[in-house]
Amino acid sequence: MKLAARMSRIGTESAFEVLRRARALEAQGRSIIHLEIGEPDFETPRHVIDAGKAALDQGFTHYGPTQGLPELRASIAKYVSRTRGVEVSADRVTVVPGGKPMMYFPMLAVLEEGDEAIYPNPGFPIYESMIRFCGATPVPYSTVTTDSIVEKLTPKTRLIILNSPQNPTGSLMPVSEICALAEAIRDRDILVLSDEIYSRIYFGDEPLSIASLPGMLEKTIILDGFSKTYAMTGWRLGYGVLPEWLVEPVNLMIVNSTSCTASFTQRAGIAALEGPQDDVETMVMEFRRRRDAFCAGLNTLPGFRCPVPEGAFYAFPDIRGTGKSSKELADALLNDAGVACLSGAAFGANGEGYLRFSIANSFDNLTTAIDRMRAYFQ
Repeated sequence: MKLAARMSRIGTESAFEVLRRARALEAQGRSIIHLEIGEPDFETPRHVIDAGKAALDQGFTHYGPTQGLPELRASIAKYVSRTRGVEVSADRVTVVPGGKPMMYFPMLAVLEEGDEAIYPNPGFPIYESMIRFCGATPVPYSTVTTDSIVEKLTPKTRLIILNSPQNPTGSLMPVSEICALAEAIRDRDILVLSDEIYSRIYFGDEPLSIASLPGMLEKTIILDGFSKTYAMTGWRLGYGVLPEWLVEPVNLMIVNSTSCTASFTQRAGIAALEGPQDDVETMVMEFRRRRDAFCAGLNTLPGFRCPVPEGAFYAFPDIRGTGKSSKELADALLNDAGVACLSGAAFGANGEGYLRFSIANSFDNLTTAIDRMRAYFQ
């Protein structure tokens, strides 16, 4: 038996491969500081856990509606309307198990052979993987500016992917650039996938959703979820706010794949959105403290130049001054310094010459990681 040809077009996330290698070193007795995985190191808020437990006791253990529980969709619609400043109805909301289905299903629904999709590079590697898997052509842009995107437009362009705050760079797309991009594509037959999974994790100006601008709601998919904001990565709970014409096609994709999202996790999602937000605020404050100290430390290392990220929980230093490739240095830091990070090239060809560090680890461990790397260079 042979695999279908399409399997040659699918990619992966190297973070899990680095995690596997790091765990193998730990099994040998090595001390490893894990800065490779993009997962908050905080616990899910207690009131959210309690709501999930209560839902299990109340019988939320069976199939639910394909599109999501009506009460969660209503809560999401209210939340998105408030945070994005645009009126969103529950009919536009579709709940999915994690964020990735809201990338994959809309792409399957709209992309065909010969279409082009513009995506950030460096960027989350699943964007390019899914574009290729759908048979479309991925077209990368490296800087988050209107000009860098608009210059890539052709009559074949069907989709533009935005991610702000961004993984892996931690950058925010400036409001002026988002407004200019909306003006440039408002009258074109182009869909926008706005990945806003880090929308609550920012350290200065609040991110702007392109969906909030005139004429863009019916052309934009807002992708968000609970994993990053509420430290709920294992709960597998995400959602999309879709143009009206795309809701039913995406629901058909769900029927043919996952059927629905676990009901008890959706009840926990309601508690997350409608309950106290203190844990979120505390987490973001701690990420800011870590960011400031860790980036300052990186900038003391020979050959490193690290801008201060504006959001998310990553540092993405330029390491070209070390004279080493991204993979070479990432491997050396893991094997020789006991610091697990990711090669920038894992996020696309334009990430070569950079490393990605997750600051989702304790302040003490981040300080120790800087000390270990300094010792490695000495």
